[in-house]
Amino acid sequence: MNKFKQIIFTGGGSGGHVVPALTLISAIQSKLNINIFYVGGVKSVEKNLVTSAGINYHAIQTGKLRRYFSLENMFDFFRFAFGILQSFFYLLRFKKKETLIFSTGGFVGLPLVIAGGILGFKIYIHEQTSRVGLANKIASKFASKVFISFEESKKFFPPDKTIMTGYPLKESCFTGKDNGFTFEGKNLGSIDRPILLITGGGNGAKLLNNLIMNNLHEIKDDYFIIHQVGEKFLPEYKKLKSEYYFPVAFLDNLVELMKHAKVIISRAGAGTVMELMALKKKSIFVPLKIAQKNEQYHNAMEANKMIGSVVVSEDELANSSLKNLINKLEHTRGAANSGEVINGVNQILREIN
Repeated sequence: MNKFKQIIFTGGGSGGHVVPALTLISAIQSKLNINIFYVGGVKSVEKNLVTSAGINYHAIQTGKLRRYFSLENMFDFFRFAFGILQSFFYLLRFKKKETLIFSTGGFVGLPLVIAGGILGFKIYIHEQTSRVGLANKIASKFASKVFISFEESKKFFPPDKTIMTGYPLKESCFTGKDNGFTFEGKNLGSIDRPILLITGGGNGAKLLNNLIMNNLHEIKDDYFIIHQVGEKFLPEYKKLKSEYYFPVAFLDNLVELMKHAKVIISRAGAGTVMELMALKKKSIFVPLKIAQKNEQYHNAMEANKMIGSVVVSEDELANSSLKNLINKLEHTRGAANSGEVINGVNQILREIN
């Protein structure tokens, strides 16, 4: 028998907080008889992602947590306070003993966690990155269990409630590649060139786009290139499309594309890093310079230690040759006994059930 009859998920502000929640929700729906609800922002990124998955969504006001002076802080304080009040009244419809609040972090999830803590609900949180965001640091004070993806994160949370579960990954990260998989009508298992995959996240990354633009003449004869450029950059890059260069706004089935790629260049969000570590695909990471606490750099360094991925800063990238980076990637090595990546889904489901 399940511990809980319903779980209210929350977390957002970026796709990095929403995707692991959706992975967990999918696993729960397939394996456990538990009702799922989601609380998120009115206009935040999680709204479309969650509602598209057919999950019951409740919108509240949210305010971004900034550690620097901004006039927006004043307005966001009132949005944040109102969000707590909205969450308070929303939770009154649920029985505490039957309900779990589960937050995957981000400023979006904090109003519900605080309201839930005041009302005495059971709260679990998950930290995706190797460095801890302010929202989860605050949320951990209300949580009875804190799940982490990296051993490095342990030092940021109370040891008596912290559990190393790993990152929630799709099952496809642990299966072989599909040799019949097609992209743009082409069977990737039979392409006559190595595949180069570039992804800058859901919105693209201008820095990575420029890297490919400036080096395309050197690599276009050597690779089959799949380049996720982002919606707003697509018109510019579509002009360069050819038999072996495919710019796209967004990539579905990214894990399967990673399996087929010989070389991968990407940012270093926790989800991307963990997927590539699970696939044992060393890659070239360009961490986002302005990421909170330089978290993307620390994520990427975990992959560097484990499987030999190359980490290059934004400043270094400006003076780097793409061919030289690819050559460096081919000659790096990870730890001799790197071990296996844990799929957080299985451990978290055991804790929930």
